[in-house]
Amino acid sequence: MRTGLAASDPVQLTGGSHVNLKESGMKHVLKNERGMALAIAIVALVVVGALIAGALFSGTQEQRVAENVRRAQASFGVAEEGVYDIIRNWSDPNTKATYGGLYPYPPVAPSKSTWTIDKKTAASKTGSYNGTLTKLSDALYLIDMTGQDSMSLAGRIRGGGASQRMGLITRIRPLAVNIQAAVTSGGTNFVAGNVTIAGNDSVPTGWTGCPSKDSTKAGVRMQVGDSITKTGSAKITGTPPVIHDPTLKDSAFSVYGDVTYTQLAATATVTLPGQNFGNGIGPVVTNGTCDLTVLTNWGSPTTPAGPCGNYFPIIHLTGPAASINGQEGQGILLVDGSLSVQGGFQFYGITIVKGSVKTSGGGGSPAHFWGALIAQDTVQFADTVNNFTGGATMLYSKCAILKALNKTGTGSMLRSRGWVQLF
Repeated sequence: MRTGLAASDPVQLTGGSHVNLKESGMKHVLKNERGMALAIAIVALVVVGALIAGALFSGTQEQRVAENVRRAQASFGVAEEGVYDIIRNWSDPNTKATYGGLYPYPPVAPSKSTWTIDKKTAASKTGSYNGTLTKLSDALYLIDMTGQDSMSLAGRIRGGGASQRMGLITRIRPLAVNIQAAVTSGGTNFVAGNVTIAGNDSVPTGWTGCPSKDSTKAGVRMQVGDSITKTGSAKITGTPPVIHDPTLKDSAFSVYGDVTYTQLAATATVTLPGQNFGNGIGPVVTNGTCDLTVLTNWGSPTTPAGPCGNYFPIIHLTGPAASINGQEGQGILLVDGSLSVQGGFQFYGITIVKGSVKTSGGGGSPAHFWGALIAQDTVQFADTVNNFTGGATMLYSKCAILKALNKTGTGSMLRSRGWVQLF
């Protein structure tokens, strides 16, 4: 007996027809689809996991980039704050003396043209800054400032954190002092002996970097109604030698552009009570460096290449009277009372005296005053006559005036863009 169905056996289909399996070519194929759901689920999890990981990576990178940009901007803001802090405090007497005492780049040894700005925390508490200040010329400085954000300083950022460096060109804004004569007087003047008052431009001996000579100024410039008496061998030269200027008002003796005498005195590098200084005014050098702590050190005009040759302070003498016999000084000299200059004392720059001026001696020195002498000669003082006697000499000097103004002015930004981002 045979069981099963062979391939050659005919199969009766519904309706009575027969089909031979061998002839139809059909085959039995057994398919097992168990486990496909698991495989598909795993693939789906891998794909979804990859998408999530990509999204997380992209988000993390975006966050890091944004944080880096934020810290970079914070660092730039700190550097900018440091630059403006230098300009804002330029008028501080100690700061002005330090910056003004630098020599133009490149310096003459052992002098220096660059001052190091120590690290300081920004007022915003977002970081700190430090850098250098380089003197390019008497009128131009370069501030090189680097700022770091607070996160970088705390050491919480890998790779050193963010820092930005910027440079700013700073120009000195000098006082607007209208000087039109070797001597400007607001009272009565007596000139005798071998006194010389010259309005032609004189360049101090040994000074370099001076501009071209100025046109000849008046010897003595006075207000209308003031008088001058000249006797003996005294010489007054200029164009003209003496002028009574109707435009010369009392305000010219106490207002210089947008700065008053009182405001200028408040920024003085040296403030001393009026007294008899004798021969005590002169440069002081300690360990090869100009000692700015000595109040009777007013610079070294006769040795311009020396350690104190570039020190031009603002000196303010208070009280009713002051007397000086020697040695030398330079810058801007402000005298609240009267001033008596004797012997061989020389001052280079601008001298403004609220009271009267008395000079004598001076025969052994080139001049008592190089630059300009302004004497208001106010009536509040007992002696209201300017007495120029002996061998005293007063010379107009454009170079001495400009150097004094440039080294005692305040730093300001250029009108056009004067800063650049440094790397």
